[in-house]
Amino acid sequence: MLLGDQDQFLSYNGEVLVFQLSKPKHAEEAGDKTINLCVRRMAFNRDTKLFVQKSSGAFSMGASHSKIEMICCSCTTDSRTGIILPCILMKKKKGNSIKYFLLLLHSSNQFEPSFYFKLDYELKEDMIRLFVGPSLLWTHANKLFYISSNTCVVQSTPVHLSCVVWTGEIVGEGTVVLGIRTACLPETEDPDGFAVSDRAIWGSEFFGYAIQSQKFLSGSCFMPHAYSKVVSSVYVCRSERLRKQLQISLVAITHKNQLVWFQNGAPKGVCELPYEKPCSVTPALTSSRDLLFAVSFASGNSCVVQRRDSLQVASKWQKVKCVLVDDFIGSGSEQLLLLFKDDSNTDVLSTFKITDLGEVNYASGINYKHDVPAAEGLQENGLLTVRALETRLQAGWTSVRELQQHLGIQKRVILESCRALIDLVEERTHILPNSKEEGLVSLWDDVENPPDSLSKETSSASEVPEHFTEELWQRVVGDSLVVGVKLTESFYLSLSDVSLSLVMDQDFSSISPIIKCQSKIIKLNKAFSALAVSPSQIEPPPKKMKLDLHSKNYLKKEFSKRSSRIQLDGAKTVTAVTSLSPLLAFHRVCCIVLLHARKKNHQKDGLQQSKKITVLCGKILLSLEDISNGRYSIKMLRDNSYCTGSMEDILAVLAVSVRFSFQIVSCDCTLTPVSSWLLGEMECTPFKECQDNVFCHKAGDVHGTIFNWALKNPFEGVLTIFCSAFTASLEFSLQAAV
Repeated sequence: MLLGDQDQFLSYNGEVLVFQLSKPKHAEEAGDKTINLCVRRMAFNRDTKLFVQKSSGAFSMGASHSKIEMICCSCTTDSRTGIILPCILMKKKKGNSIKYFLLLLHSSNQFEPSFYFKLDYELKEDMIRLFVGPSLLWTHANKLFYISSNTCVVQSTPVHLSCVVWTGEIVGEGTVVLGIRTACLPETEDPDGFAVSDRAIWGSEFFGYAIQSQKFLSGSCFMPHAYSKVVSSVYVCRSERLRKQLQISLVAITHKNQLVWFQNGAPKGVCELPYEKPCSVTPALTSSRDLLFAVSFASGNSCVVQRRDSLQVASKWQKVKCVLVDDFIGSGSEQLLLLFKDDSNTDVLSTFKITDLGEVNYASGINYKHDVPAAEGLQENGLLTVRALETRLQAGWTSVRELQQHLGIQKRVILESCRALIDLVEERTHILPNSKEEGLVSLWDDVENPPDSLSKETSSASEVPEHFTEELWQRVVGDSLVVGVKLTESFYLSLSDVSLSLVMDQDFSSISPIIKCQSKIIKLNKAFSALAVSPSQIEPPPKKMKLDLHSKNYLKKEFSKRSSRIQLDGAKTVTAVTSLSPLLAFHRVCCIVLLHARKKNHQKDGLQQSKKITVLCGKILLSLEDISNGRYSIKMLRDNSYCTGSMEDILAVLAVSVRFSFQIVSCDCTLTPVSSWLLGEMECTPFKECQDNVFCHKAGDVHGTIFNWALKNPFEGVLTIFCSAFTASLEFSLQAAV
C-alpha cells in the first residue's frame, strides 16, 4: 500500500533508483504502525526498450503517532571509503518534535543510518544541500548550519546570508558554499555617497565560504556582484588554479528567465528560457561532445539549452515529473531521461524519453518492431556490404605491397648510411650511389661531382659552436654500458632527430668498429613530477587492473629505439646504451662518441631548413681494471629518508630500464595508501633530485626498480615501473595481484 504521491527518483551508475514509502500488508492487517522505505533499482533494457527492475530493498521504521516523509535524495561521497553512494533525507514528525535522519544505500540494497538530528523548525527541500561526508547544510533565519557524519552534531557558521545558490568542491578549497548576502562595504565607500563598486550599487554581493578551512572567498571570481539580485541557482562546471589564481566556469539561471554562462567572473553568453520560474539546472556531456544544460521549471516544464558557438534552446517539454542525467543505455556518454506525468498509469517509469538530442532517442509507447526492414531490403543491403568489403580488401592488398616496397627501400638506405658513417670516421671519401641505380626518384638533381657534394655535407659540422657539450660521462649498470652527453641549452634547441653512436678508436680489421647501441627516449620533466617514456611512436595505453605485462614483442620494440633524450630542468642529455661483455674482451678500449642530428637554420624569408650533422663529442676510455674497482658503478644508498645518487646515476638506471605502466582502478576504496605501501612494504626511498620517484632497496630481483605513482583521482591512478629485468616486473605484478 503506497502512502501518497511522494516518490523520489535518483540516477546512479546508469540505473534509476525509485524510493517509495509503503505500509506492509501484515502491518496493515494487524494495526501495526510500521512504515517501509522501499527502493527499486530500474535499468533500461535496449532489447525491449523498457525499464526493468533489477533488484529491490526495504528499510522498516516505526511510525507510532508519527508522520514520516522523504525530503530529498542525492549521491554523495562516503568519507570512510571514498565511494559515492545514494543517500536520502527523512523527516519524522511527532507533535512539535521534528527529527531528521540520513540513510545511505549500499550496493546490496541495505540502508545504513548515517546520522540524525532534531530541530524545532521544518526544513524545505530548496533550503538543503548534501555534500561529501555525507554532510548536510541548510539555511535558517539568514544563518548557515551544517552537520556531518563525522561529528553528528549541528554546527553553526559565522555566515549571514540571504540564500545559497550552489554547494560543491573547489580545487584547493574543499567544500565551498556560494551564497548571496548584504554587501559588506569597505570603510572607503560611503553608502550615502557616490559608490564605485557594483556591490555598493546593488546592495548585495556574492561570496564563497569554505566549510573545512572556515575561510571566505571573493565572489567576484564566480560572477559580477550585479547578478546577485537575479541569480536563483548555479552549477559550477569546472574549477582549477592557474598561477595561484582560481579559474571557474559556471552556468546560472535567473529570475529574469535567463541562462547565463560565466567564465572567470565574466559573462560569456546568455539565453532566454521558454518558461517562467526556472528552479534548477543540470549539465550533460553527450556522445557528440556537446554540452547540454537541462533546466527544470516550477510549472513542471523542462527545456535543454545547447552550448556550441552560442547558447540556444535546443528542445523543450511539458508535464515533466523529473529530469535525470546519466549513461542509461551504456554507451559511455550521458543522456537525458525525462519522466512524464501520466495519471492513467500507476507505473512510475511507464512514460519516459531518453535522448541526447543526437543519435540516441528512445521513448515509451513506440513499437520498434515496425522499424525492421523487409527481407528484400536486407538482401539488397547484404549485396552492397559485400561489394564494399571487396573494395576495402583490394585497397588493403595494395597497401601491403606498397609497405613491402617501402621497407625494402628503408633497408637499403640504412645499409648505405652505415657505409657512409664508417667512411666518415675513417676519413675516406664516400661516393653516394646514383638514385636510378637504387630505384629511387631523386628530389633534387644528381650532382656530377659527388666528392664535392660530400665535402659540403660534412662541412656543416663547422657550424657547430666550439663549446656545445657541458659533460661527457659513462656508467656501468649490470651488463650494460651507458654513455651520456650533456648538451648546452642553446645548442640542443637548434637540433632535431638527435642520437649517439660509439665507434672504437682502435683498428680491428676482423670486426666492425661501430658498436651497436640499443636505447630508448626518456623524458624527465622540469618539475620532477613524473617519469615518462616518449618513444617516436604513440605509446599504448597503460594496462588495466590485472597488471598484464607487455609482450616480448613490445620489449624488443622498446629496445630497438636508437636514441635517448633526457630532459631535466633545462639541461639536455643524450644517452646511448650498449652491451658491456663484448668490450671486456679487449681489456682496454677507447671509443669515439659521435652525435648525429639535424641542425635547424632559419632563413630570411621565415622558412626553416635543416642539415644533417655529425660532430665529435669526445672519447671515453674503458678498462677491465676500472670496472673491477667499481669506478663507473652507480651508487644508490639510503641517506636518512632519501636515496643518494648523482643525476648521472639516475639517468643511467632509466636508460637501461624497461618501462611498464599499470592503470589501477579500485571500486571498493580509495588508492591513497599506495604511496605509503611503496615507502613501507616495498622499502622505497625518494630521490633528492626528483622526490616523486622512488628507488626500491628491497632484497631480491625487485631491488633497483624505480616506481612513480600518479593519482588521477581517489579511485584511479597510474603506477609506472622502471625495472632492469622482466623478472622484476613479474615479481611486482604477482605481489600486487595478491
